[in-house]
Amino acid sequence: MRLAFLLLTGLLSVAVQAAPQEVATFDRGNWPEQLDTPTLFDVASRAEILGFARVLHDSEALDEAALAKRLKLRQINLLAVNQLRERLWQQLWRNYERAQKSCEQDASFCYVIEHLGDLRQQAAKFDVAADSFYAGWVEPARLFHQRYLDEQLRKAALFPQTSSEVVLFSEQERNGDELNDRLFLLTFEGGPGPATAALADYLRRQKLGATFFVLGTAVQARRESTSLSDLRALYQGQCVGVQGWEFRSHAHWKDWQDSVLRSVARVRGDLPEQYVPLFRPPYGQRRADSQRFFASQQLQVSLWDIDAQDQSGLSAEQSAQRVLSLMLLWRRGVIQFHDNQPKAQAAVAWLLQHTAQSGIGWEDCQGYAGMRH
Repeated sequence: MRLAFLLLTGLLSVAVQAAPQEVATFDRGNWPEQLDTPTLFDVASRAEILGFARVLHDSEALDEAALAKRLKLRQINLLAVNQLRERLWQQLWRNYERAQKSCEQDASFCYVIEHLGDLRQQAAKFDVAADSFYAGWVEPARLFHQRYLDEQLRKAALFPQTSSEVVLFSEQERNGDELNDRLFLLTFEGGPGPATAALADYLRRQKLGATFFVLGTAVQARRESTSLSDLRALYQGQCVGVQGWEFRSHAHWKDWQDSVLRSVARVRGDLPEQYVPLFRPPYGQRRADSQRFFASQQLQVSLWDIDAQDQSGLSAEQSAQRVLSLMLLWRRGVIQFHDNQPKAQAAVAWLLQHTAQSGIGWEDCQGYAGMRH
């Protein structure tokens, strides 16, 4: 009895230590300008890049114990954390370089930054004056950037015991970083569900194509409860990838390969025109040695770099605002929504409304599926 109690206590202690951080969200009302021109998109993008770079720089002053405490973990993979930090710096420099091309039109947040070293130095001293037009943005943005950074560092700290989208295992995997500047791909996962039909219809009315990552069981149930023709009409004009037979981690599941193969066979057979050879691992979790299998099946692992957190307690508008802030930060990428969430459609509608004049574009889902990493 005493041993069982000690084991339970230990498990509870680990659970407390591994408690997730608060989800990062940002009220775009704290930004004083509408993103109604490409130049104003760049202004907001430069601000996000510099603000995030500041908290990234500050995090590097923490030793291993202090960082583990901040991330609420007992132990961390410091090597993976530092590798992620370096990749983030490279992305930030690349993005700032592109965002500063419009500095002649609007010099806000423009500095003499010619290489990564300059960005690091500017990040260390980045600040906004108290009487600035943008002063109300500073503190809410700092909190958002710090929480979002912690989300990313925490995932790296748990790697490889818990795999996620922040670290790629092989060239068979993609996360949207290969897209051109200002291009984004909409993706939805966990369906088909009750909200899928209205969402897909809304996208067609907007003349947008997204990639829906479906579960084999859900596709089979949808076909049995309706018909094959209804299933095909559901995804007309969209792309359909697979997420496995069930929504469960494919990292430690003995039958993970069978899960992938069964779902591919089901979707390819039922939706030959919409099927794309992309696999989205549930929770982003997959095996480190899976590259050979996916290559043999001519499948690519499709991850993401912008997550809406629409399965958390965030409202549709909060999810959309989070996504927009990350679009400004990363300037390209794959956006992860869940079409088993009714709020996904409202979030996408908000996002389209607030980016309509910003100069961004939406990647064609068929084109993305055919793109090589």
